[in-house]
Amino acid sequence: MSRYWSAVVRGLTPYVPGEQPKLPNLVKLNTNENPYGPSPKVLEALRGETGDSLRLYPDPNADRLKAAVAAHFGVAPKQVFVGNGSDEVLAHVFLGLLKHERPLLFPDITYSFYPVYCRLYGVEYQTIPLTDAFEIRADDYARPNGGVIFPNPNAPTGRALPLAAIEQMLVANPDSVVVVDEAYVDFGGETAVPLVAKHPNLLVVQTLSKSRSLAGLRVGFAIGHEDLIEALERVKNSFNSYPLDRLALAGAVAAMEDREHFEQTRQAVIRSREALVRELAALGFEVLPSAANFVFARHPQRDAGELAAALRSAASSCATSASRASSSSCASRSAPTRSARRWSAHCGTFSADYFLRRSSAARACACRPSPWASVEAMRPSLSAPSADTSMIEVRFWKS
Repeated sequence: MSRYWSAVVRGLTPYVPGEQPKLPNLVKLNTNENPYGPSPKVLEALRGETGDSLRLYPDPNADRLKAAVAAHFGVAPKQVFVGNGSDEVLAHVFLGLLKHERPLLFPDITYSFYPVYCRLYGVEYQTIPLTDAFEIRADDYARPNGGVIFPNPNAPTGRALPLAAIEQMLVANPDSVVVVDEAYVDFGGETAVPLVAKHPNLLVVQTLSKSRSLAGLRVGFAIGHEDLIEALERVKNSFNSYPLDRLALAGAVAAMEDREHFEQTRQAVIRSREALVRELAALGFEVLPSAANFVFARHPQRDAGELAAALRSAASSCATSASRASSSSCASRSAPTRSARRWSAHCGTFSADYFLRRSSAARACACRPSPWASVEAMRPSLSAPSADTSMIEVRFWKS
């Protein structure tokens, strides 16, 4: 701690991004990146921008990208806001729409960046416990608040909320902004964008990092009533008028326009997830229903710490201590308790996220009968669905 730090910096507990190990021949699962590369049209668009035009600033309004997003979802460009990844979009949302006298509400087990934003911007907040089945219950958010935010599907649970429940929240909170963070929606959820036309207090946030394989370009967007979008534009233009560079804009437009590649790759991920769920069930795991590109699981007789250690030893894997959402360290025979789940979400001492090397040892570990769950470290084949192998993160909860 330095004497030059401000009081704000002294009070911060920064978000810790998922580990980025420098290991060869690695299949990395902990940050939920797409195992498939971006659309070939994206790569072509990127090559087209690597010329003399790089001496020029990018379009500060990102008009082509807003038009592409608007066309995809059937909304007007003035209802679209874009930023440097959905994390930047969310940061502007917290400052521009969610900082009020009453507390912001979000689940107690959810994206761990939410409380970080609150501390950074001085946003009062309350966490709402999930049900014993790890579900978000709409009725719990019908209380005085300065806003509501939650991922759908939620992370790290993977559980999705139906549109009827989201609309129930919107109706119950007409004077508050309800933000639906849809980072994983394309893997099995239902987007809330169609509700924007009926509810001026709804903002939907998405990213191109997951289902469109562009985590390396950092592009996110929000869709909502134009009054909400104007608030975000005011914050953005008071911070950085050029959040997206020329390469990111070109690649994002191409990704939004190539619906065939998007559909093909997301369906392949969904097939892999379902195959993994079946394999985990055969090994005795209990797996929550997932609409994301990861699953949340427990084994009634195996400690998750032991599982991670066995995978690390047998498959040259390594586990990370933090990820996009907090997870927990072990499993037991009993049902998860509220206190245990709160401990796992807030302490985040261990996250059972795996990096499996492409090696004969890893493949042998994944294939041989064993009490230890594992994931085969091979890329699935888009052209041969029957050859799909799982490239899905597994997170364990403490009970």
